[in-house]
Amino acid sequence: MPPPSPPSPPVRLIRLIMAKGNLSFSFALVFFVFLHSLISFRAGKASLCEFSVTHQNTLYNYSLASPSSKFPHGVLSEDGFYKVEMNGTVLWFQLCSNMIFNHDQLACFGCQDCGSPSRCGITCSALVSNNIGGYDVCSAVGKASNSHISLIDENEPKKGVSVKMVSSGAKSNCSLSVAIFCDSSVVRAPASFNLSGDCNYATELTHPSGCAMSIAVGGNGLGWFGTLLLIVICVLGGYILVGTVYRFFFLGIHSIEAIPNLEFWISLPERIKGLFGSLMRRFGGHGGGSRAAYAPIN
Repeated sequence: MPPPSPPSPPVRLIRLIMAKGNLSFSFALVFFVFLHSLISFRAGKASLCEFSVTHQNTLYNYSLASPSSKFPHGVLSEDGFYKVEMNGTVLWFQLCSNMIFNHDQLACFGCQDCGSPSRCGITCSALVSNNIGGYDVCSAVGKASNSHISLIDENEPKKGVSVKMVSSGAKSNCSLSVAIFCDSSVVRAPASFNLSGDCNYATELTHPSGCAMSIAVGGNGLGWFGTLLLIVICVLGGYILVGTVYRFFFLGIHSIEAIPNLEFWISLPERIKGLFGSLMRRFGGHGGGSRAAYAPIN
């Protein structure tokens, strides 16, 4: 029997924390580990359907999976999948994630590259089902992990985006392209699809998540200096936050003294004031008042 695999780093960290016997300290660190895992999971899912493009000094940001008041799952189908049936062929797909069948699990005689025949559809984001000889035969045509987002119209970003998912199988490479048209008040589910080649499918839908958030850039934006300043502020803020947490939990330093290099931050305004005063004296010392101070003595 092979030796058991070592526990993951978060598990080892939690065991080490619990061994110290400090209960409040342990719960605090376990909470931070859990929060980090949750944020990493959500960020990984969201990044599959995020897209940004610059057009005519305007930055367009698309976040298809971002929740809103009316659509808590963004463009994702709340049923766990979209379904389009046409000419005896059924197209199943989900955007930004794998499909989920909470009830009426899809069963296929064959399920190529998308799970087992009894639980077909759980390991891909798009598949087609064809009835051959009285049996439903399914095959994957797209996976969210292998997707690409582009504009529907390169000259008109406000129209929406197109998500193309590819499934590289053992026998053939198939794909599904979903055009998501922007409409802030109307939702239209896909009603038909097109087929090109052996297994390259295309469909479309209308959804508010296909609309972008636009930000002016170029001459009206932050520019490189503003971006650099923002990065510096974020780095300093992260340093202070991490240092404070470390000193509070690991070193037992409480109150305001937990802030790292507190003396430096307190003296920073005086340092800046002295620097500006020195610059003013250096570059402003060529005026008439400065010459009077060096008048010859009779």
